[in-house]
Amino acid sequence: MELFDSHFHYYGETSPVEYFRNVMAEAAVPPQSDAGVPEKLYLMAAGGDYLESCRSREFAQVIETAYFAAGVHPHNADKFLAEANDFAVFRGHPKLKAIGELGLDYFYEHSSRAEQMEVFRRFLELALAWDLPAIVHLRDKDGVWTAYEDGLALLTPFAAAGGRFVVHCFSGTPAWAEKFLALGACLGVTGLVTFNRADNIRETLAVIPDDRLLIETDSPYLAPVPHRGVENHPGFLVLIAARVAAERRRELESIARLTTENARRFFRIEVEP
Repeated sequence: MELFDSHFHYYGETSPVEYFRNVMAEAAVPPQSDAGVPEKLYLMAAGGDYLESCRSREFAQVIETAYFAAGVHPHNADKFLAEANDFAVFRGHPKLKAIGELGLDYFYEHSSRAEQMEVFRRFLELALAWDLPAIVHLRDKDGVWTAYEDGLALLTPFAAAGGRFVVHCFSGTPAWAEKFLALGACLGVTGLVTFNRADNIRETLAVIPDDRLLIETDSPYLAPVPHRGVENHPGFLVLIAARVAAERRRELESIARLTTENARRFFRIEVEP
């Protein structure tokens, strides 16, 4: 069985080799399954600012099954202008497969909304110019959908211009999912799908077409049940895949194969047979 974690964060506390070795050593085995530990684990290391993008590049250069994205998380939008020219160093790297993560976070608002919107817009332009998909972060305060509304307003012309994107760690409603799906988006499902109170995520699974579904850990955050409260890592991805399989009434191996193929196609990754 192969799996593709379409979004995780590498913060460099250990070397890439040691990190990956630990992930595989601690990989979870899903309950009530004889699937065992994944034979191969593909990884997309996201960038949250220039330095994290550099660390993600380092990780991808060392780990054969890893790739990276370069971008600025909305929390860091206020310092982007000082880093704007630095991102050119990533262009053309053979393992750069996406721009991101980028987007809008109105939950914490560490950067002003105006700064977030401007950086989001500029990175969408970069994704078009470099012909890469965008990894999009959207988060609102509970019960408010302003970030989704503003995000949709920017993503609509992006998609019309041929841009491709995934709304990673999707936490909206089925209705919002359909708005993004109408633009051709993929949606990323995290360990949230295992949380008792995340009915909206499980309901959203019903409206995601097979060919638009990605799975991700967003580690080190959002560890799935039964590991809530501990540091998440890509070795727990199989638990997310197992829950998605149960919700969609599919075999685990089927969901693993489907989401791995989707991620390869979305990121335009060709793998030697």
